[in-house]
Amino acid sequence: MTISWEPVIGLEIHVQLASKTKLFCACPNGVGDDTRPNTAVCPVCMGHPGVLPVLTEGALELAVRAGLSLNCQTNARSSFSRKHYFYPDLPKGYQITQYDEPINGAGYVEITFGPKDHLQKKKIGIHHAHLEEDAAKSTHLADHSLVDYNRSGSPLLEIVSMPDLRSPDEAYAYLTEIKRLMRWVGASNCDMEKGELRVDVNVSLRPMGQEKFGTRTELKNLNSFKAVKDALVYEINRQTEILNAGGTVKQETRLWDKVEGVSRPMRSKEDALDYRYCPEPDLPPVVLANDWLAKVKAAMPEMPSSKEARFIKAGLSAYDAGVLTSSREIADYFEEVTRGGKVSLKTASNWIQTDLLGMLHAEKKEIENSPISAAQLAELLTFAENGQINRKQAREVFDEIYAHGGKAADIIAQRGMVQVSDEGQLEQWAKEAMAANPKAVADYQKGNKAAIGALVGGVMKMSKGKANPRAISQILTKLLG
Repeated sequence: MTISWEPVIGLEIHVQLASKTKLFCACPNGVGDDTRPNTAVCPVCMGHPGVLPVLTEGALELAVRAGLSLNCQTNARSSFSRKHYFYPDLPKGYQITQYDEPINGAGYVEITFGPKDHLQKKKIGIHHAHLEEDAAKSTHLADHSLVDYNRSGSPLLEIVSMPDLRSPDEAYAYLTEIKRLMRWVGASNCDMEKGELRVDVNVSLRPMGQEKFGTRTELKNLNSFKAVKDALVYEINRQTEILNAGGTVKQETRLWDKVEGVSRPMRSKEDALDYRYCPEPDLPPVVLANDWLAKVKAAMPEMPSSKEARFIKAGLSAYDAGVLTSSREIADYFEEVTRGGKVSLKTASNWIQTDLLGMLHAEKKEIENSPISAAQLAELLTFAENGQINRKQAREVFDEIYAHGGKAADIIAQRGMVQVSDEGQLEQWAKEAMAANPKAVADYQKGNKAAIGALVGGVMKMSKGKANPRAISQILTKLLG
């Protein structure tokens, strides 16, 4: 009998918080690879004997903001522990982390996945999200290894999901949502190329319908969404083959080889006992004052789910609303374009998604670096909405502003694009077009309403594209009875 296996997936996501300094010292945080190795360090983050860590308030606040975005319970009291393991990238021989008293307790996020015309939503539980310091960066070469301690001590938030994910597509959607939320509240830049978001994947299989979990494996330090998806597909297939052949999956940690597209054993899976956790004696418990926490909550922005719901209620599709809230910068841009009601939501949505984001993505730019400001696009779209220029002309003006800047009104005037809306002139052109194309007139009056298109085209040709198509269509309809 063939058994149908169900994947059970949980993710541990490490995001580097965007605080100015490291977690327990005043060294600059997030200096990047362009800073000389081992220069953004001090005795504290290098683990020299006798030094004492001091918790950075900025990192703490970002951890709380991140937790609030994840609908986590903010714990008024949290504490730090020592997690012992020995590796060249860990100068103290232990990592300061939160263990049994994290800053953020249980929470959840809602993910959206599936094809555009059949989007699905699902809640994914968050077990907790705790603070910890990062290790240094190791670079392994052919005959030696190098260690850069600039990253050592940087603040990390480890977001531990519940095992609620059931497919690589769901895991991808979950990662996308976590990245969106972290960037939305300013907790992290989540630049995966800089190591600011790293993922550990836990995956096991169980017979479909069974509640008990199977034996899981862990895939460490995946640094791209594609790697997570590819590694899950491979690991699910690998475990399926083992179980179908009557074998047993080993509980172990594996590494993903993205070049070969395979996972390889790294070590047998550790348990908490192997790390010999103990309370951190150099740091007191963290106790949040009520007024401090209230201030942090009051400074939180409107969350993307709320904006998305508003956009849908105003008439946008769920897909369009999702794209426009994919980042806080895009949502803010969209709202600035439509502020004042001169530009319809649908028109702004179409232009931002199709024209602006298309060009920006082709040039690998974000919307905050757009050559066209929201005010410039709003001015241009107002001309289009009012029928003063057509879609083709609007795109011509758009391209000019994108390439060289300027105001839409000036470009339209310089190029003589303003459409004729004078009813007398439009009616004269309409009559001339009808006289020149009696067949279209006859077809229309016999019931072929599409025939009016030929007459509109005739007017546009006479006017050299300057007639207002909408007004012309109305006048022709009136003249044709």
